[in-house]
Amino acid sequence: MAQQWLDLAPQPQESLQGYVHRLRTQRQWSQAQLSQAAGVHRQTIGKIESGMTQRLNQRARSGLALALSIPVEYLDAVCGGTPVAQGVQLKVCPRCWIPGNAPDPMWTNLRSHYCFACGTALLSRCPHCQKPIGSLEFRFCSYCGTAYKSHATQRE
Repeated sequence: MAQQWLDLAPQPQESLQGYVHRLRTQRQWSQAQLSQAAGVHRQTIGKIESGMTQRLNQRARSGLALALSIPVEYLDAVCGGTPVAQGVQLKVCPRCWIPGNAPDPMWTNLRSHYCFACGTALLSRCPHCQKPIGSLEFRFCSYCGTAYKSHATQRE
């Protein structure tokens, strides 16, 4: 599952056009499906995939990151033509995160250690086996099966 997350990272020298197209086709989505999931106009996806734009506004950035289940930093890196920072890691708030959803962009910031909404310490590793969180598609650790959200926080 960690490999699955690594497949989502932009390849070296990959353009925004190629990156968005690759992720969309991996999911077998049409441009209309991606635009609906991202909450942006279909023409926006068309412009990105035809190479007519190399920059994304905040709404398109956050919408695409959420729809494609990737950190916003990946889109920033591919827009800026820079390699993905090695420090990008998955972090979630054990109270606020809804399993299966992309992490809040503020959680993946290298300097973030606490949830901006509730103040809970962010998790970047399994609380049981201490392996890094490899995918947020599932609510359990792929190594030991421990839930990322504790039972106490699920009832709240």
